[in-house]
Amino acid sequence: MKWLAFLFGLFILAIIVLADKGSLGILGVVNRIPFGDKAGHFILYGILTLLIDLTLIRSRPDLSPNLIVLRCALILALLIGLEEFSQQYFPKRTFDLVDLTFSYLGVIFFSWVALKMDYHRQGKRQ
Repeated sequence: MKWLAFLFGLFILAIIVLADKGSLGILGVVNRIPFGDKAGHFILYGILTLLIDLTLIRSRPDLSPNLIVLRCALILALLIGLEEFSQQYFPKRTFDLVDLTFSYLGVIFFSWVALKMDYHRQGKRQ
């Protein structure tokens, strides 16, 4: 799970770098789909959140899953906000508060999913 979270993080980082350079290629098709960009923000950052949450919850059973998820969500929210804000310094990008909102909604929703998955996993072990 740890490697999957790491590789998915690298995948998102690659998308960010390509978008900053204006070189998304085939991935740019998503921007032509109505609300595709918003769905992309929600899904990509959400999946990243889920993978990181599950990795940390399973690697730190001594800590409260709620605390882990909250900390992870706050750190990701800060990093996502900084990345969205930085877009105004790239000619091919623009800061979009709606994109940021969908990114945050993805973090919130998939944090909840991670907690539910852990709850069900814990219930099966007991």
